[in-house]
Amino acid sequence: MERKDLESLFTRAREVNALVIGDLMLDEYLWGKAERISPEAPVQVVDVTREDLRLGGAGNVVNNLVALGCQVAVCSVIGGDENGTHLRHAFTGKGVDISGVFEDPLRRTSKKTRVIAANQQIVRIDRESKDAISPEFEEKLLAFIASEASRFHVILVSDYLKGVLTGKVLAAITSAGRRLGIPVVVDPKGIDYAKYRGATILTPNRKEAEAASHMAITDEATLLKAGDKLLSSLDLDALLITRSEQGMSLFLQNAAPTHIPTVAREVFDVTGAGDTVLSVLSLGLACGLSMAEAAGIANVAAGIAVGKLGTSTVAPAEIIAEIGHGHPDSDAKIKNLDVLATIIAEEKAKGKRVVFTNGCFDLLHVGHVKYLQKSRTFGDLLIVGLNSDASVRGLKGETRPLIGQDERAHILAALDCVDYVVIFGEDTPLRLIETLQPLVLVKGGDYTPERVVGKEVVESYGGRVELVTFVDGKSTTNIIEKIRKCH
Repeated sequence: MERKDLESLFTRAREVNALVIGDLMLDEYLWGKAERISPEAPVQVVDVTREDLRLGGAGNVVNNLVALGCQVAVCSVIGGDENGTHLRHAFTGKGVDISGVFEDPLRRTSKKTRVIAANQQIVRIDRESKDAISPEFEEKLLAFIASEASRFHVILVSDYLKGVLTGKVLAAITSAGRRLGIPVVVDPKGIDYAKYRGATILTPNRKEAEAASHMAITDEATLLKAGDKLLSSLDLDALLITRSEQGMSLFLQNAAPTHIPTVAREVFDVTGAGDTVLSVLSLGLACGLSMAEAAGIANVAAGIAVGKLGTSTVAPAEIIAEIGHGHPDSDAKIKNLDVLATIIAEEKAKGKRVVFTNGCFDLLHVGHVKYLQKSRTFGDLLIVGLNSDASVRGLKGETRPLIGQDERAHILAALDCVDYVVIFGEDTPLRLIETLQPLVLVKGGDYTPERVVGKEVVESYGGRVELVTFVDGKSTTNIIEKIRKCH
């Protein structure tokens, strides 16, 4: 996926309403130094210098979704204790809807304490409930799912086997997803995957897939057998097996598996990487991406997550930077209209004067460059609307363009005088002009003001049209004719 499309994805994330259902817990980190051995027993003494309390379990999935920009609601059962109160406050502080979180005074809210020294985990202490929730609270979850599921674009199931996701609750989730056409994305646990039957996609790691399929995964052949077995037996749309340094393998109904290689990176901590995969994959599906596209982005996000210590989130900017590192300067200038509109609104608020021009810019030549340099002098930012390949063919015939739209966009973006490039598919840039509302609209000197598309729009809010004369004899047509004569 290109950088501009990824930026649009995260722009759309603000409109995604996601429901997370699963086991909530707190992750406590005690950071310190271990420089001596206890005289009481042969163990290290950790001098704690910093304490950190984070949302864990399904709460880390919520954290990831919030970091990605989504609107999030959570559904679970917690204890009527201090840790449960802390969870509630943490969620409300992030703007998370907790109307589906129910407090059982007889239940213990899970808390995992990790003691870390010199970036190494010394010990983990678990205080938690593992019993299934009572029938009373099971009914509360079922009622919430029945009444509220329709308002969400995606449902995420985060199972840590702590008793919230009973068979009835899971059946209600998958049934609601199928009935409403909502993707149900599950991070599974245990060996009995029958309880997840009918989900849209499961995201087990290799060991979990081995346990659930009762097959050792030792090579590609056994991987394919295990994946096909789980996919077919559980009535899934897809299965995504995460394989650590070997990347991911995506299994789809009636299609060959797709293997997604990982990006080489130093691993500090795999804690929470599965939550990151679950969150990013779900966002992609909620925004209409294909399984393969969503899984590819989730793979990149997981690689970033394992480079961090502890349960951490991955920000959109980190994913964009990782995917767009090939051409960081030009990639950063090429935008889709939805993203560019937000950027330009912010720039206008700072008092920036926006200039707009458009064209095919096929076989960029000195005439184009001088035209764009002159256009830039009329304001503080120059936006170039670039005709798509289909649009160019409609305007200039089937033999054009000579250079594809992506290459033309990168060439334009490499110019210092150009601030942003946006590709459009219509014959005219009127929609771009109406959306961006530039102060100055520039066209070539071969136009008259009356023929400039968007003139009335720009002048309606006090803008103006500027005509710039092209360099004589410099045109794509002349270059093509010269090439024909010489060769």
